[in-house]
Amino acid sequence: MSTIDPTPECRPNVLFVICDQLRADHLSFAGNPVVQTPNIDSLAARGTVFDRAYVNNPVCMPNRSTIMTGRMPSAHGVVFNDRSLPINAATFVGRLRDEGWKTALIGKSHLQHGMSREAVREYGHPGEWSPFEEGWDTIEHQERYVGDNPPDPDDFYGFGRIELTIGHGTWNGGHHYRWALDKGIDPDVLRSGLDPAAPIAGRSPHWWQVHPAPIPEDAYSTTFVAERTIDFIERSHGWGEPWMVWCSFPDPHHPMAPPEPWFSRHHPDEIELPVTFDDPGEDWPSHLTFFRSLSADNEGKRPYVIPFGATPEVVRAATAATYGMIEMIDQGVGRILATIDRLGATENTIVVFTSDHGDMGGDHGLLLKGVMHFQGCVRTPLVVVDPTRAPQRTRSLAASVDLPSTVLDLCGVDGYHGMQGTTLRPVLDDPTATVRDAVLVEDDFPLAAIQPGWPLRTRTVITDTHRYTRDTDGFEILYDLDNDPDELTNLAMGHRDPPARTAALDALVDQMTRADDLTRPVNVEQ
Repeated sequence: MSTIDPTPECRPNVLFVICDQLRADHLSFAGNPVVQTPNIDSLAARGTVFDRAYVNNPVCMPNRSTIMTGRMPSAHGVVFNDRSLPINAATFVGRLRDEGWKTALIGKSHLQHGMSREAVREYGHPGEWSPFEEGWDTIEHQERYVGDNPPDPDDFYGFGRIELTIGHGTWNGGHHYRWALDKGIDPDVLRSGLDPAAPIAGRSPHWWQVHPAPIPEDAYSTTFVAERTIDFIERSHGWGEPWMVWCSFPDPHHPMAPPEPWFSRHHPDEIELPVTFDDPGEDWPSHLTFFRSLSADNEGKRPYVIPFGATPEVVRAATAATYGMIEMIDQGVGRILATIDRLGATENTIVVFTSDHGDMGGDHGLLLKGVMHFQGCVRTPLVVVDPTRAPQRTRSLAASVDLPSTVLDLCGVDGYHGMQGTTLRPVLDDPTATVRDAVLVEDDFPLAAIQPGWPLRTRTVITDTHRYTRDTDGFEILYDLDNDPDELTNLAMGHRDPPARTAALDALVDQMTRADDLTRPVNVEQ
């Protein structure tokens, strides 16, 4: 049972802040000496900081769908960025709405594949048919927001209101696109960000995706998300009912293109290279070696973005711009928190701050993410603020799949059949408590069926002491996270530690067995 009285007068509000591609160590409360995030730090100072929070998939759509449903990608079906979450999927947001919460999604959704249709490839005849009406999965198609604007759905995965950002940097779509047009921004400028040849002043000579956004700060996506979140909170407060808002910033996902003055907040010269930048990668699988053979130059010639090997100049330029993006988000978070405080709702508002996945950030000489399970990609920031509990810090394992169960538990709302996570409430009560002994990371790459060279599936288990990864090519990776936190020595090679490998393999099999889907879609008569 929840420690919060679930009566209508005491039901807590929920502010769920999620960033895109934010590393766990790119925040000042996490020890970063350069980036400054005082408002997010204030959340950490009054909440529970999970120093070992991990994703269940290091790709946008699969892990966002996991956070929404409390189910693993292999269970909810969104295993890659080329398919949409079924519109009838049960979500924790839907449960809150059923129990009287006003719900809204402000910012990036990516529960449907509209903004990543370049990842969709034809495999032949479909393996199943859709029972849904045609057009159900087109809510995140950019063309929907050009010209006449059709009405938004009354229920979008449990959200009663949606105001979407589609795209990143200066490739804008959705409600944000129309909002920026109303501010007088040229539509061609709003769509210029993914053109390597677009004449954008200040573009980095080292990588075309690093540049200041050619739009003002007040028209940028971070401002849109902050302002529209504030509007929803103010309106909901006036109605006198509890609210839940999914406040989803598209940054600091590439392109690294915040507006001024944020782009110039940090100079590349102040950025230190990661300690693992020169990792020779002698014990890597072939696809990682292939990634590092690519460069920022040929990255710009591909139709979609995959990881590549970065020079020191690229890492410093990208990181400096990324820090500016994060600091702009921090300002937006501060504005939202100030609004909640002004309304007198701080003591009745649960806040979750996290990210959908991380980024290599130059670790091991690589940038971006994808089929890589290094700590920079799979470990994310996680802060849970429950006003009824004291602030603390924990090294207990947590996973993305645990967040829906946790929010519902704190709100005094029952879950639903098929949820595979576990509530983190015991850890909120006692930072030494343990609710899981391992985290399973699933990673499927369906394009490997028609684009050989990458593993079709990769599975990782993270325990208190190790990270073990195995893919469908049979390649194994084992790192001792206690003695080798930088993940430099692959113990699975050369029989370096057979007992540790056996224990990790057992843990992986155990976690994969537990992840089997037992969901019953409808009630049945006895």
